Amino acid sequence: MRKRNRLALFALLGALTLVAAACADEDEGGAETGATGGTGTTGAAVDCEADPFGCVEVGAGEPITVGTLLAISGDVAFLGLDSQYGVELAVDYLDGAFDGTPGQIAGHDVSLVNEDDGCSAEGGQAGATKLAANTQMVAVIGTSCSSAALGVADKILADQGIMLISPSNTNPNLTAEGVTTGFYARTAHNDKIQGAIVADFAYDELGATSAATINDESPYADALAAVFRSVFESKGGTITTFEAIQSSDTDFKPLLTSIAEQSPDVLYFPDFNPACALITSQAADIPGLADTALIGSDGCADPSFTETAGAAADGAYISQPDTSAFTQGDFYQNDFLPAYEELVGDTPTAAFHAHSFDAMNILADAIEAVAVQNDDGSLTIPRTALKDAVLATSGYEGITGTITCDALGDCATLVTIGVYQVPDVPFDDPQAKPVFSETKSLADVAA
Repeated sequence: MRKRNRLALFALLGALTLVAAACADEDEGGAETGATGGTGTTGAAVDCEADPFGCVEVGAGEPITVGTLLAISGDVAFLGLDSQYGVELAVDYLDGAFDGTPGQIAGHDVSLVNEDDGCSAEGGQAGATKLAANTQMVAVIGTSCSSAALGVADKILADQGIMLISPSNTNPNLTAEGVTTGFYARTAHNDKIQGAIVADFAYDELGATSAATINDESPYADALAAVFRSVFESKGGTITTFEAIQSSDTDFKPLLTSIAEQSPDVLYFPDFNPACALITSQAADIPGLADTALIGSDGCADPSFTETAGAAADGAYISQPDTSAFTQGDFYQNDFLPAYEELVGDTPTAAFHAHSFDAMNILADAIEAVAVQNDDGSLTIPRTALKDAVLATSGYEGITGTITCDALGDCATLVTIGVYQVPDVPFDDPQAKPVFSETKSLADVAA
């Protein structure tokens, strides 16, 4: 994978050209560095004062500092740790092999500084503030949850010119015109796609004509449920009710009893566990929901779902990225997953480990494209040029597919979402196949 992805450097030549044009201006009187650029350009001069955010100077023999801001504790640790392992495996594979010996970027080791986003705005603020205070911070892989990024971590880091690349943020607003910070990108799908595909599954595959939704307070769940409702109604379906809960709630029987009065064909609840699992288990006790199909999404997709919901989970549906459709499927199955199990001692617990692997590799290629190698062995990385290089990524062959970033930061612009039926789900069996799979682009859902 890493060796193949060297081709992505050519897609970033334009970004490097911008470095010379925008950053090198000997008449500005700024701090210039005579050096060899990452693509082999000689005699390059970088005026770091011309970059609004300056440059990161990495001393000779010193590591490149990359942060992670992921949900690595609490109920959502299954999500953040899974992505954390993907980043660690990417660093291991920088030399082209999973051998336990980390590779290098532009001749320098990589030092990971890990913070916890807590899957909350408060956690995103605390973690991003710590990372942004580190003047050696080149970029950050994160966050896990949209609530930790939207208007919080994305802004704190952007204010310092630090690129944030998320493997699992899916809220549409993070890449919306006029909202995105410009220093944000994601390898995860935009939930405009996932919400539309779940609606297609419910209406076209299940034949549902009525549906109810339950979402918690997170931007992830709120937006995903809203997209589902909009698309489902546009297809001719009826939304019987849409309800909001708090992720800390535990007793859903009164709410489920009320929903059951209108006998919806589908109940869609794209929440996090334990709420997702508790809704599933308690719905089994509501007679009026006996014939209602239960559908969750990737926030539910971890082993605690089936552990908490028990037998009530059987037959429920969960949507998430279709791992069986990964374009580098042989590499994923034969190389990546064995390396993951060797590192962790278990199979993946969530859906976005491959997305974080791709995110770290895209960042590595962008650094190599714009970094300036100085004669003394040090490295100069212009912050704005690095951001531009990430967003210029085009035709990158990652595990998750061919990745091309748009100007707003969506890099997973063509996505395959699978709908799995318990017990045949990836978090219990990495070889599980979806009962429904569909591919959509951002252009498809914008039309």
